[in-house]
Amino acid sequence: MTEEIVKGFRDFTGEEALKREAIRDILVKNFKLYGFEPAETPIIEFENFVKGENQADEAVSDIFKLQDKGKRNLALRYEFTFQLKRISQNKKMPYKRYQIGEVFRDEPTSSNRFRQFTQCDVDVVGSTVREEAEILSLVSKVFKELGIKVSINFNTRKLLNEILDKEGIKSKAEVIKEIDKLDKLSESEVKKNLKKYKGEKLLPIFKKPASYFKKYSSYKEIEELENACKDYGIEINFQPFLARGLSYYNGTIIEVKTEGIRETLAAGGSYLINGIQSTGIAFGLNRIFSLAKIAASEKRVVIISIGKDSEAIGIAENLRNNGIPCSLFFNKVSKALEYANSYMLPYVIFFGEDEAKKKKVKLRDMKSGKEELVDIKKIVDVLKKS
Repeated sequence: MTEEIVKGFRDFTGEEALKREAIRDILVKNFKLYGFEPAETPIIEFENFVKGENQADEAVSDIFKLQDKGKRNLALRYEFTFQLKRISQNKKMPYKRYQIGEVFRDEPTSSNRFRQFTQCDVDVVGSTVREEAEILSLVSKVFKELGIKVSINFNTRKLLNEILDKEGIKSKAEVIKEIDKLDKLSESEVKKNLKKYKGEKLLPIFKKPASYFKKYSSYKEIEELENACKDYGIEINFQPFLARGLSYYNGTIIEVKTEGIRETLAAGGSYLINGIQSTGIAFGLNRIFSLAKIAASEKRVVIISIGKDSEAIGIAENLRNNGIPCSLFFNKVSKALEYANSYMLPYVIFFGEDEAKKKKVKLRDMKSGKEELVDIKKIVDVLKKS
């Protein structure tokens, strides 16, 4: 029986799992601060619902398909946005929801691209440029807290379509797909692909300065978003070639990038949900995990009872009631120390006859090896301050 993991999937345990949890906590905290409420949706949906009206999109073509015992055609969700069609019905507008969960794509893998990944979405159903700016403020705040320097890049599909119309491009969907590859392929490769649709003349246009695009009527939406973001004190970077491959975008499109990797850390844009203008962005937890400059901050503790089990349990419950995670070992000092070292736990508490008489515990710092006697009533404060 093989225990080899399927290509494109991963296990996370120990420090990795704790760091991912810490990132989630930062995301959820900020999502709530901006007024988003949580939602949960099924991983498996009917295949036709998953495909929706965007069956030509690359992400849709990469869905995992399956059948149940009733021979119904099903699929794993590849994102959360299409599920908003169902859960936003009959909600008071604007409906602001966040969702964190697993999504799946049956696509080629790489060091930064997996077939199962954790997506962290915020969406506003019933949005204006003000909500778009607020989402970008949220993006800026999250990445600052994660210690990742990013560039928030944006464009609008309206401007892109206006440029394509003016240049007489007929195969818009195909051309947009090729333009979207500018950050993945060399310019010469993109140019070669665009020649199939007589779209190679677009590349010099995209190199023009921002002032050049003021002649297009939809450029006013670029300026509106820039001005709205000024109220939040954030900078955004206009990129006229930014396309995003998904066809349902009808307004602002967003990509958050950082130096060192080609892939986006967060991306999204504006679209219609049940005929209502909406905006959302998805944070990729897997990619953020590899870059975030944070560590799991839990001060987990091992308590070793040496013949004083009832009292040790009381100490453990006191720590837990005060938000300090701990594990208990009874009369197994060497095993407990091995456990603490194996999981790199920062502190061990010894509690035996001598400590009980003094109404103290012996606290060992596992990194330095230093030990000190601490009053039982003060141990919570000492651990929280350390």
